[in-house]
Amino acid sequence: MDVIVTAGGIPSSDEPLYPYTLGKPKALLDIAGKPMVQWVLDALEKAQRIENVVLIGLTDENELSCKKSLVFIPNQDSMIENILAGVKKVMEINPSAHQVLLVSSDIPAITADMVDWEVETTRQEEVDLCYNVVKRQVVEARYPDSKRTFTRLKGMQVCGADMNVVSTSVASMDPAIWERLVASRKNPLKQAAIIGLDTLILAMLGIITLEEALKKATSRLHMTGRVIICPFAEAAMDVDKPNQLELIRADLIKRVVD
Repeated sequence: MDVIVTAGGIPSSDEPLYPYTLGKPKALLDIAGKPMVQWVLDALEKAQRIENVVLIGLTDENELSCKKSLVFIPNQDSMIENILAGVKKVMEINPSAHQVLLVSSDIPAITADMVDWEVETTRQEEVDLCYNVVKRQVVEARYPDSKRTFTRLKGMQVCGADMNVVSTSVASMDPAIWERLVASRKNPLKQAAIIGLDTLILAMLGIITLEEALKKATSRLHMTGRVIICPFAEAAMDVDKPNQLELIRADLIKRVVD
């Protein structure tokens, strides 16, 4: 499977990570001696199920490396335009591709085995989007101080992961749908506007299951999808705040030492 790595984010002066990035891409933050995105590229390089890598938002001048075929494309105007541009580039490189793995540059703790698990788990799915969630107990067992936000559903609490699979057919879908999904990813009120207030209330009361929430959301968005319960906390451990940055730095320093 081919993969798109999104690395175009530059924290603004009012964002928590700005004192660390100072106008530079978040993907280049130093994590245990190398840029954060390089950890992601290393995992993709070692993954057996990955073929081509499209990196969005950085250039070859950033001295990044990957033994898999690596293509750089410039940052677009928004995250969704980055994703759509990445899908189109994948289709240029590999016209037979029908699925693409989306990976954010800010989950540096992922490993090759986790990437291969994702590809194997989703490769037979005939849906527009395979969206990964990680259970609260899995995240907190691995990262007790992560301070992640969780969504309450019947029988579980989950948070979204930043390793997902989309069909290449999304390139022809209405971009407005994807803009709304991206904007709502970590905002329950915006999510309510998309999937419906009734769904949000049912979730808050803990009386709707994951599958029921998915059915309602995909129906409103006129798309097909499947939620994947990912067993890896690392896929949900994105670096958005200083405490998360320091937590991941400490975690990966241990990996280097070991």
